[in-house]
Amino acid sequence: MTSSLEQALQYAHDNQSLFLDQLKDFLRIPSVSTDPAHHPDMEKAARYLVSRLEGLAFTHIQIFPTAGHPVVYGERLAAGSAPTLLVYGHYDVQPAEPLELWQTPAFDPQVRDGLLYARGASDMKGQVMAVLSALETLIHLDQLKVNIKVLFEGEEEIGSPNLDAFMREHKALLACDNALNPDAGMVYPDRPVIVYALRGLAYFELRLHGPSHDLHSGLFGGLVHNPAQVLCELIAGMHDAQGRITLPGFYDRVRPLPAEERAQLARDAMGEAFHLKQAGVSQLWGEQGYSPEERLGARPTLEVNGLLSGFTGHGSKTVLPAEAMAKISMRLVPDQDPAEVEQQLRRYLESHAPASVRWELEEMSSGPASITDLNLPATRALAAALETVWGKAPQLKREGGSIPVVASMQTILGVESVITGFGLSDDNIHAPNEHLNLANWSRGIDALVLFFTALGK
Repeated sequence: MTSSLEQALQYAHDNQSLFLDQLKDFLRIPSVSTDPAHHPDMEKAARYLVSRLEGLAFTHIQIFPTAGHPVVYGERLAAGSAPTLLVYGHYDVQPAEPLELWQTPAFDPQVRDGLLYARGASDMKGQVMAVLSALETLIHLDQLKVNIKVLFEGEEEIGSPNLDAFMREHKALLACDNALNPDAGMVYPDRPVIVYALRGLAYFELRLHGPSHDLHSGLFGGLVHNPAQVLCELIAGMHDAQGRITLPGFYDRVRPLPAEERAQLARDAMGEAFHLKQAGVSQLWGEQGYSPEERLGARPTLEVNGLLSGFTGHGSKTVLPAEAMAKISMRLVPDQDPAEVEQQLRRYLESHAPASVRWELEEMSSGPASITDLNLPATRALAAALETVWGKAPQLKREGGSIPVVASMQTILGVESVITGFGLSDDNIHAPNEHLNLANWSRGIDALVLFFTALGK
């Protein structure tokens, strides 16, 4: 390692208290995007990021209004012909409720046993501030030799409804060679992660209508088809005995897994015991013929996220409900089209729903899957940086969840994203007592210092 790199890492270590104080200031802002009451806090969080970029001598810093919450943009293009990296992040957080389950107030960051507790500590204000801390280190020492653009949105936790339109409108402004997205996480604290594939999403609400009003189950049971029963039968038929989804044509576009990738996933497998413990179940379930890792990241799914029909209060009420509703989501893999999947679901319902009920299907949200070439120079640079800091090659991971902005950047901006993150799977993100492992966060800053330096070369 060169003396300049050693100097940079030493600077980062010497300024850990400063970086932590900056993160705490950010976490004190209750930037809950879904609650209109927090609109002023969203503006405050955006202005906080502007102040940090100003302190780093970024230029063209701007708060762009959208139909919802604003986008913060800034750039530092002093490195001539060096590559340009677009850093993505979001400054909004999930609601903190239920508040009574927090050991300390959600927006009063506290450190206990090496963990920083606050809403947004892990998802993803901690990740945003890790990037800014690494940039501050290199800028202070005049060692930043890569062009940087940043895009921080305020609507990720509500589905980023205005981000695609913003990127289309400002495509020239956002032009870059690659993007860095630190919105993923790690499985183990002693091994870093690079996520190279993300599943897409197709989310629907299915409503079934039977009689014009709720009926007495004694007077009409056995005479009128119960929409709740019909819904249960329809949902049960969406999987076969092997765990495969039965929608017509559902697997037509699903890429087969190459033998080399299956071997890589097997080498990085967490093991069945890990998944059993994480889920709190006695046995796993899923499509036969595939390992847990393959089912989690490389195969599509169909899940029921919610059911509602009839009487659900305390006690009993003998009712035959007039309606039944289900929330159904599908995680999609590369090449599957959410619009095609909707048509496949409609064809299934047309074939299987009896004439005794009327059904309606509404799309709630959707987004395509994405996959990134692991041989990109930026990906290799990040892998080397992570391995230097952790002493282990990063786990290469297909993520089961979705980060829609990655696919959007592919289609709108034509750029690939390098995806990592320094939060852990047990950080309680979206739940009470969210926290961030500060030792891991510090290592993440070191790795980003090395990554930005490598890109500049």
